[in-house]
Amino acid sequence: MIHQPFSRLSSAALAPAGLLIMLSLIACSGRNSDPRAAEPDKSKADLFTVSKEQMNHLEIVTVEPSDFPRVLRLTGNVAFNGFLTTPVITQVSGPVSRLVVSPGQHVSKGQPMLYISSPDYSQLRANYLKARDAHSLAHKNYVRSQDLYEHHAIAERDLQAAESAEIQAQADLQSAEQSLKILGIPQPETLVEHPLSPEVPLLAPLAGEAVERLCSPGQVIQAGSTQCFTISNMKTVWVLANVYEAQLAYVHVGDPVTIKTDSYPDIFHGRISYMGAALDPTSRTLQARIDTANPDGKLKKDMYVTATVVAGKIRNALLVPDSAVLRDAENEPFVYVEVGQDQFARRQVQLDGSVEGKTQIVSGVKPGDRIVGDGSLFLQFANSLQ
Repeated sequence: MIHQPFSRLSSAALAPAGLLIMLSLIACSGRNSDPRAAEPDKSKADLFTVSKEQMNHLEIVTVEPSDFPRVLRLTGNVAFNGFLTTPVITQVSGPVSRLVVSPGQHVSKGQPMLYISSPDYSQLRANYLKARDAHSLAHKNYVRSQDLYEHHAIAERDLQAAESAEIQAQADLQSAEQSLKILGIPQPETLVEHPLSPEVPLLAPLAGEAVERLCSPGQVIQAGSTQCFTISNMKTVWVLANVYEAQLAYVHVGDPVTIKTDSYPDIFHGRISYMGAALDPTSRTLQARIDTANPDGKLKKDMYVTATVVAGKIRNALLVPDSAVLRDAENEPFVYVEVGQDQFARRQVQLDGSVEGKTQIVSGVKPGDRIVGDGSLFLQFANSLQ
């Protein structure tokens, strides 16, 4: 009897509480059934209005056709000037006895770069000394024969034999001299006054910088095949730039080029000297060779650069300020176009190039359109709130 009222009271008291719990669960279930329902709409409004006060902070410009310089930005890399670069190869075989030039050192034409202990050189030196002595003796015999013939002491055929012997000895001497000069001995006659040494110098064939050393002391090198150094005149270098097929009509031999690299703030200047004869089948690009001045030797081989070519003008191009062009979340360019009184819409555009604060638009706007220049960032923020 005591529990019955209590049971009815509890049921009556708990009914509203149970209803509240059920409603709460239903609400929670509703929220969990669609998690996106609570998220704000991230889509951008296509059309929105700006108040008069805010309009004072916007710059409205009219799109008008005008001439625009056609600027091509080509990627490329630095290479040695092939006309001022040469491998240094010795003409004798033997071990390297001494190195007298290090990489990075500037050398003059004819300067010794290393010395080789060569039995070939010793043999050629001996041949020269023998030929020199034989020529000296043949010449004396010929002079004496001339004197004897004038005094009728010998026959004419004896004079002719002496003359022939002198000519043959002179030919042998000249051959021995040329062999030594090829080895890098410019004045073979000086060998007579110096003691015999098996060392022969390897001379620099041109003036420039020793950019590469490919041999070591004690290494046995082979005549005519072992490259010991690479010399290049780094006052000028080549920039090998890649030109796409669509750009070929606008790039010509002789065009001036400005070159930039991430390594320096400097601007380098060059000129296109050659256009390749065939395209790369993979990248579909043609290689252009640019002769480039290299003050202080800052440009190094294989350095990445950007080459800028001004290739004529584009007539009736649609230009807008750089500040008018914005990017969306997908990095696609767009501008804000005035479509009514204080009303603007976002318009996707396609770009071509930018020079001196002006960007060319190839599609998305037309002549006479009024777009937002300075202040477009404010509109992008305002548009995102709508």
